[in-house]
Amino acid sequence: MSAGAAPRVAFFGSPAFALPVLEAVRGQFEVVLVAAQPDKPVGRGLKLTPPPVAARAAELGLPLAQPGKLRGNAAFEARLRQSGADVAVTCAYGKILPASLLAVPPRGFLNTHTSLLPAYRGAAPIQWALICGETATGTTIMQTDVGMDTGPILLQEPLAIAPGWTSLELADALSAQAARLIVDALARLPGLTPIPQDSSRATHAPMLTKEDGFVRWADPAPAVVNRFRGVAAWPQTTAFLEGARLKLGGLRPAPGSGQPGEVLRLDGEGLVVACGEGAVRVGTVQPEARRVMPAAVWAQAAGIMPGTRFDLWEPQRREPAPT
Repeated sequence: MSAGAAPRVAFFGSPAFALPVLEAVRGQFEVVLVAAQPDKPVGRGLKLTPPPVAARAAELGLPLAQPGKLRGNAAFEARLRQSGADVAVTCAYGKILPASLLAVPPRGFLNTHTSLLPAYRGAAPIQWALICGETATGTTIMQTDVGMDTGPILLQEPLAIAPGWTSLELADALSAQAARLIVDALARLPGLTPIPQDSSRATHAPMLTKEDGFVRWADPAPAVVNRFRGVAAWPQTTAFLEGARLKLGGLRPAPGSGQPGEVLRLDGEGLVVACGEGAVRVGTVQPEARRVMPAAVWAQAAGIMPGTRFDLWEPQRREPAPT
């Protein structure tokens, strides 16, 4: 890459979240290789389906690779080297990059991370920011190293979180922000000064499990709503009634108090359930193997009355604290 020349880019990404970033990068720079996760079985028929980034790269006729593994994959390292990429960009790629691969592009790898590092390092920063009740987050463009989101920061920009946003709306906003910032970073290479992270301030955002969607009725009502917002994309909000699983939707704070998990009242807008402090209104309910229905309709059919109590559930692992 000569001084002043636009860098040639290898793009690493997989889900739909990464598509706006890919489009922004290819609109300004030559994309010489796209790497995505392998195709996976999807749906009831388990049809082998490419991830969105792979499908889009194929539509555009961009060189595409979908390596099953990266560590020890000399063939893929050779392909990245032969692509002539000056720099690689990762956005929600979903695989840990080994040191040997990181050393291939002359300008290394730039990662778009959806938090203000060193806060919320890890796989699910969008979700945990909401679960922990943050009112702002942001995007970091960092130089990737062998650690988990530990590399030096090149660019960073905050983003306010609207009160009603779930992980779906926040992901859309951060994807657009990441697309804009990565183009800025690539245009300014190599003039950006890497700033080391202060690891003493780091918090972590581990990959979600199904249990992270289970309602903690003993939590204060705002925390119950924040968890609902954070797990809206997956695994969604799950409650239990006499051992039966129910998916809950449309949770929002409501006036009231009682024993955690106790149904306080029912009306046309749903049912109100007591939390450890305050209460929440539940808008929709989906019993297992059935359709989503208004909570009031479900309650009438199921014989739910004020005083009915949902099962309580205690978390099995330690969770991130708000920053």
